[in-house]
Amino acid sequence: MVLMKNLFPASLTGSRSSQQPKFERVYAIGDIHGRLDLFRRLIADVAIDNRLRDPKVTGIVLLGDVIDRGPQSAELLRACRELARSTDRFVMLKGNHEAMMVTALRRDFSFLKPWLRYGGRETLHSFGMTDADIDEPEPFDMAADARRRIGEDMLDWVDSLPISLRAMNYLFVHAGIRPGIPLKEQEEDDMLWIRDEFLNSTGDFGGIIVVHGHTVFEGRPGITDHRIGIDTGAYYTGQLTAVGLEAGEGWIFSTTDPSRSRGQADDYDPVRELAKTGD
Repeated sequence: MVLMKNLFPASLTGSRSSQQPKFERVYAIGDIHGRLDLFRRLIADVAIDNRLRDPKVTGIVLLGDVIDRGPQSAELLRACRELARSTDRFVMLKGNHEAMMVTALRRDFSFLKPWLRYGGRETLHSFGMTDADIDEPEPFDMAADARRRIGEDMLDWVDSLPISLRAMNYLFVHAGIRPGIPLKEQEEDDMLWIRDEFLNSTGDFGGIIVVHGHTVFEGRPGITDHRIGIDTGAYYTGQLTAVGLEAGEGWIFSTTDPSRSRGQADDYDPVRELAKTGD
């Protein structure tokens, strides 16, 4: 397992408390999908960026979909759980892939094939299962083996992850929210899965800016007046993106796999792009 100190430098941590701290600065990170290599580099960049700014109560929020598709889901989950238990400055939100994993392995075995098709196979590989372990047993037996290898305590933790986080004038959530519905009445399935109704909405969301992942924007984040989408497809583009936010200011930065071509991102100015959203 990757040690916590290698992922989350001391300058960003705080001790656990009975209440979530009132963040004055948040770094939100898009869908990691098993790319521990990119997460390591990006979290180091976040730590440096935070040290160069005025001291503030700083939090890091992962927008879900930490697992599946990439090769290191097991290490990421273990590291994230350790971080979340050790500091209230680190919050991992549930994504639709975390929800699929728990449902497929615990509640409805008909979800196994879709989950495996969309990246679950790579997650099970990271926990030591072979293709034969996955494909040859009956679904009931395979799911039982997977639960044993992942650990029921880990599945309990993933199942209990928060769906959203409100900080400053921002709502952090995996997929988005349903337009026209008050925040307190939003349904979990929408916040984990919604796409078109949210992305195509031209109205505001009650005066907040929604920071989300789930929908891939290749090369550059998807930014409008009312939302900031920072899933840049890390598992296949080699680009993992974060946004830093505080009152009246926002900035975006990414880390890239040097083996990948940057392509259309070469002329992208994230500062200019984010400034279009206003305060």
